[in-house]
Amino acid sequence: MERGPDAGTTVQVANPTDAGTPAAGNPLRWFVFTVVIAANIMDLMDATIVNIAGPSIRSALGGSASTLQWLPAGYTLAFAVFLITGARLGDMFGRRRLFLIGSAGFTVMSAACAAAPSMEVLIVFRVLQGSFGALMIPQGFGMLKEVFAEEEMTKVFGTFGPMMGLSILAAPILAGALVEANLWGIGWRLVFLINVPIGIATFVGAVRVLPRTVAHPGLRLDTGGMVLIGVALTAIIYPLIEGRSDAWPAWTFVSLAVGAALLGVFVLWERRGRGDPLIEPGLLANRTYVSGILVALAFFGAFGGLLLCVSLFAQLGEHFSPVHAGLTLTGMVVGMIAGMGAGFALVKRLGRHLLHLGVAIVAAGTVVLALTVTGAQTVSTLDLAPGLFLIGLGAGASMGQLFDFILAGVGMDEVGSASGVLEAVQQLSSALGVAVLGTVFFSAFDRHLPTHALAITAWACLVPLVATFLLVFRLPMHAREPQL
Repeated sequence: MERGPDAGTTVQVANPTDAGTPAAGNPLRWFVFTVVIAANIMDLMDATIVNIAGPSIRSALGGSASTLQWLPAGYTLAFAVFLITGARLGDMFGRRRLFLIGSAGFTVMSAACAAAPSMEVLIVFRVLQGSFGALMIPQGFGMLKEVFAEEEMTKVFGTFGPMMGLSILAAPILAGALVEANLWGIGWRLVFLINVPIGIATFVGAVRVLPRTVAHPGLRLDTGGMVLIGVALTAIIYPLIEGRSDAWPAWTFVSLAVGAALLGVFVLWERRGRGDPLIEPGLLANRTYVSGILVALAFFGAFGGLLLCVSLFAQLGEHFSPVHAGLTLTGMVVGMIAGMGAGFALVKRLGRHLLHLGVAIVAAGTVVLALTVTGAQTVSTLDLAPGLFLIGLGAGASMGQLFDFILAGVGMDEVGSASGVLEAVQQLSSALGVAVLGTVFFSAFDRHLPTHALAITAWACLVPLVATFLLVFRLPMHAREPQL
């Protein structure tokens, strides 16, 4: 899905090797594509790779069960908070410049994660890594649309999707292989260290081939909105992760209430529309779009949280090796890729019903998973495969088309801002899913068999899935046609 730049952004290509070449004929355009996709692969893999590496990291550095939730949640929370801000900074100071800053910072933070001496320090570095990723990612797609002719964009995104799918498939297997390889005796640190050569190559390539873009220093950064949303989300996610280990003291409920109140203040702040808000005020008054935001929150939260819990169950419950745990998730990812292909083929015929079908298949897979582990003392990878495949199949069919349905009710002048907010919501929902479902899993894990804990988590996952199914009725019947 395209992480669209803000609508109205004006970008001018200035290729240092051929300043007079129009964007449509930029001879370096496929090199630009390679740089952008390398950055996205690094981000995608880092958002999920610690699901497999987490138990090994905790074994080496210590920490409570909640630290296994913070490793992915810290990254995705920071990414969500700074993503929209990153797009705005690209408008203000030039997308090429922000991409270079983001890729350099991401690479440095990857090396810092690899060298972290304690779990607390590692989590801080993960937050910083996600922040730099949020500066880097929004810039790439804006530049792709500047260097490719309109008739080539279908080929660009047709190539982009499968490569992202392969990255999703490779991430858990790669994480397990790197941890078990234990090259030079550094074990899990390789999971982060592998980003360094890729990051360096991406930065060098970006310096050489990315187009220079026009800066708009007259734009203003909505600092107040950024602070409000950052504090609000932290106040909600922090007690959800830490509350269980502290037996849910009063401060956790106070923090949740404060976070909810600050979200309300943030909405009022953005609706004022003064200066250059993070979110176009019209979007917050669009009931269809707001319903779509709720769909994304519920759906991606359910999927992201369940993915973490299955990874933890495989290693902490069944004592699978890291590479075995990674391979256990292969059925889910194969199903996801198949679902994406089917979704593209069926979306025009089924319309909104495709989303209902996809969510229903995810729910069916979740039920199959719950029934598989219920009453069992132990399960194998093959036992888990049918449920995980169905979850992936339904998720792929839904995820591949969801944003186009949500954006169908948004005006063309707001599509850029709307798509950026959706990307941030996707990251935020993953952090919330990890916090909520991870807490359910560990609460049950402390008192029951691991299989029982996974069953309870799977049944709990049906709550946001049912909410997603009902909310989809509020979306348009047909998706937005691509505007390339």
